[in-house]
Amino acid sequence: MRRSGDGNTEYGRKKFRRSPAHFRDRITADGRDGWPVEPGRYRLVVSLACPWASRALISRRLLGLEKAISLAVVDPIQDDRSWRFTLDPDGRDPVLGIRYLSEAYDKRETGYPGGVSVPAIVDVPSGKLATNDYLQITLDFATEWTALHRPGAPDLYPEPLRDEIDEVMDAVFRDVNNGVYRAGFATEQDEYEKAYADVFRRLDWLSERLARQRYLVGDTITEADIRLFTTLVRFDAVYHGHFKCNRNKLTEDPVLWAYARDLYQTPGFGDTVNFDHIKRHYYEVHTGINPTGIVPAGPDLSGWRTPHHREELGGRPFGDGTPPPPPPADEEIAAAG
Repeated sequence: MRRSGDGNTEYGRKKFRRSPAHFRDRITADGRDGWPVEPGRYRLVVSLACPWASRALISRRLLGLEKAISLAVVDPIQDDRSWRFTLDPDGRDPVLGIRYLSEAYDKRETGYPGGVSVPAIVDVPSGKLATNDYLQITLDFATEWTALHRPGAPDLYPEPLRDEIDEVMDAVFRDVNNGVYRAGFATEQDEYEKAYADVFRRLDWLSERLARQRYLVGDTITEADIRLFTTLVRFDAVYHGHFKCNRNKLTEDPVLWAYARDLYQTPGFGDTVNFDHIKRHYYEVHTGINPTGIVPAGPDLSGWRTPHHREELGGRPFGDGTPPPPPPADEEIAAAG
């Protein structure tokens, strides 16, 4: 049986831990790891349910890399062989010709015993996994794929702000992105309570920070905002109830709720979100937490399109750049509500 997950998760009876990416090669402009940036050579495999994969999807949209790297979307429900391409005709990815993402992992390393995770980038000519380094993929999109960015693409990782961005992202990863999982998959009360406390301590810190500025670092959208958004957009739908992070809902924090709506309504963010995939994955796959497999009917999603008034704080979403165009027709996702 394959272990599978989003962003290299391992969970079960043992204490939850997030494994480092096993295949940490980078796709770079100079190809120093053997994987040069080339238009059309690679395929990005994502689950719309997975927050780690969603980061790659948002970055790809904002930077206009749709023509440079094609997209494969897996079924939100896994089976014993991991992420599967059952949303495609005949259950095969039309470009890679495989039924399971694990096949690309096996081509890279025969008998690889680890988890099959998304996001993953597959080399189309060889069918081999190139990288599953969920922490590095988006940074490389921003800094190594620049020759293929669209005209007007924003700078998501501006060099003068990188130290501050890295500091904020580290805190967000530890206590929020990963913190909700630590709480949700805790098997002991004190373990859960520690994670719970970390989540809301950090959310309070973020709320205070964002009360006086529109974005996390500087006056434009950066990688830090992308990484926080993918957890916030899932918070009320799954983390509040399913993962027991229930001190308060996102909608009950005026600052974070407005900030999340601001990003959701920004081209490249909300148009990549699929709440149906999100809810079905968490509630149907995590049978240890939700043994009945019942998927909640709520929450009401209509609020995501309501006014947020965050523009009053100033800021320029795309800096000197421009919003991305609408997504390609075959990548369109129905809006929430």
